[in-house]
Amino acid sequence: MSRSALVGNVTAMLEDAGFVVSERCAIRPKSFDVAARRGRDTLLLKILGNIDAFDARIGAEMRRLGEYLNATPLVVGLRTRDEDLKPGVVYFRHGVPVLSPDTAMDLFVEEVPPLIYAAPGGLYVNIDSEVLADIREERDWSLGRLAQELGVSRRTVSKYEDGMDASVEVATQLEELFDAPLTSPVEVLDGADEVREDTETPADPDVDEEDEPIVAVFTRVGYEVHPTERAPFKTVSEGEQDRDRVLTGHSTFTETAEKRARIMASVGRVTQTTSVYVVDEAPRESIDGTALVEEAEMEDVEDRIDLRDLIMDRAEEEGTA
Repeated sequence: MSRSALVGNVTAMLEDAGFVVSERCAIRPKSFDVAARRGRDTLLLKILGNIDAFDARIGAEMRRLGEYLNATPLVVGLRTRDEDLKPGVVYFRHGVPVLSPDTAMDLFVEEVPPLIYAAPGGLYVNIDSEVLADIREERDWSLGRLAQELGVSRRTVSKYEDGMDASVEVATQLEELFDAPLTSPVEVLDGADEVREDTETPADPDVDEEDEPIVAVFTRVGYEVHPTERAPFKTVSEGEQDRDRVLTGHSTFTETAEKRARIMASVGRVTQTTSVYVVDEAPRESIDGTALVEEAEMEDVEDRIDLRDLIMDRAEEEGTA
């Protein structure tokens, strides 16, 4: 299957599951392919045939964007260099959850979350430690008795009851011994934090020199500005309130700039953010809801209200045209 067809299939699946999906980010470089939202759940998706193409730099960018846009970064892929991705299993690449299309279908359409995750050494599941301890005590089994049945040490059983995850084989043995479900789902939409390596979000990249005057304006009026490396927008700016977030582009006005502005508008509608593209000379007020603002106008901005009014007035002009 071509990558284009795979992106189309995943997008259709998300729409069938009730997600609003953005336009495909058909520009380079790019960290994610589409954004999607259903209710309170927002996703930033990278869709790949071979997930080995997902490198550390892209992973870092997606994790940063996920934090700034209140979204879950997620990869949907078919295989690695060595094998196809197994259905029902969550993999990880550079701190980002990875699903096969079948696993994504189960999660988003059937609403059946995965129970298994891959980690160094094999496949693992979350054991409900409290349920395990309660059932063992109800059976009047000692830690030693259960350890003997499982073929592990008493200390290992104690760790299971303290919250350590178990291999699929051990979990299967436990459920057969006690004839009860003991596993809990991997919370993919929360970033699978309960099983993912506890790593901090990578630091922001440096601001491009040509963008420094625009970043200075947003910073001066009270926004926290986060530069990007591989997104269709140059920065994500966060205000004091959760909904006060702005995607910003900046360049001379070209056909590529217009394309980026359209993608920004689409991503903004999904992530519930405002978008603005700063240009040398603006041929019109906005593009699909992304406000076009000239560099000289940005220099005249006095405060946050002034900036917000400027952006919103431009975006609304298109809607009333």
